Amino acid sequence: MTQTSTIAIPPSTERVVSDSTRSEVRGIWLPLVTPFKDGALDEVSLKRLLRHVSGRPVDGLVIAATTGEGPMLDEREMERIAAIAADEIGDLLPIYLGVSGSDTRKVAQQLHRIAHWPVAGYLIACPHYVRPSQEGLYRHFSVLAEAAERPVLIYNIPYRTGVNLANDTLLRLAEIPTIIGIKDCCADPAQSLDLIRRKPPGFAVMCGEDAQFHVALAQGADGGILASAHVETERFATIHAAHRDDGDTRTALKHWHDLSDLPRLLFAEPSPAPVKYWLYRQGLIDSPEVRLPLTQVTPALAERIDREIGRWSGTVRAA
Repeated sequence: MTQTSTIAIPPSTERVVSDSTRSEVRGIWLPLVTPFKDGALDEVSLKRLLRHVSGRPVDGLVIAATTGEGPMLDEREMERIAAIAADEIGDLLPIYLGVSGSDTRKVAQQLHRIAHWPVAGYLIACPHYVRPSQEGLYRHFSVLAEAAERPVLIYNIPYRTGVNLANDTLLRLAEIPTIIGIKDCCADPAQSLDLIRRKPPGFAVMCGEDAQFHVALAQGADGGILASAHVETERFATIHAAHRDDGDTRTALKHWHDLSDLPRLLFAEPSPAPVKYWLYRQGLIDSPEVRLPLTQVTPALAERIDREIGRWSGTVRAA
């Protein structure tokens, strides 16, 4: 006997996402780190970091995603992070929650379970390890968009998940009103450019490759979800403004030349350890801890980061 799926796949949806919701996905978004201290969620540092971010030119936040060590958080911790972020940020910025999983049913059930959390939308990664077909990816995200009842950004990062969401599949998904954009980490410049050329009006393409941010903007991306923008946030925002608001590509390139070594430094070892170390040395979080299987930066990289902090800001907390 042939088994069929018990998950309903909607051919369409009646939900309407407002133009203002779509237009807010642009500019500089931070995939916020999750501070830990002595193995536990460090709420004091999280609040301090959020207050710092609220005073910077940031257009949105993603919490509990890859940079936020989402796979190493339990649901209670994720809920607490969402509550603290909502309390500290209020209506200043849209807050999206990172969601991932390979079992469509379980992720849909999670979305129903957390529907009351104070977040504006979700960043949902492609299912990892199982490597579904393009039709499987289409059905997976169709079901999750129906379950989410909030705007969804898709996260395509094949070098982590083992599967690449093809542009043809993504453009089918873009017809679903609640799927409003993508964090693009496909690592294929031709695919990224093709997507930017073909994307429908109101569908956001957000660069997720920090080192490719300038190129992505030059090609027409709407902004970036960038771990490196925890550091020198204003410079990233200036580059975006020069491209998208002023059309001044010469100024944007000048600022990018000054900034382009920073992402390479902050991804020299597995993220988010280098970013966390930088924030710790600036006094924004109380510990550079990460959770296993991630490890803290090596002494050699710590020394390099200390030198760069001194060069950029001149402020390094005592070791």
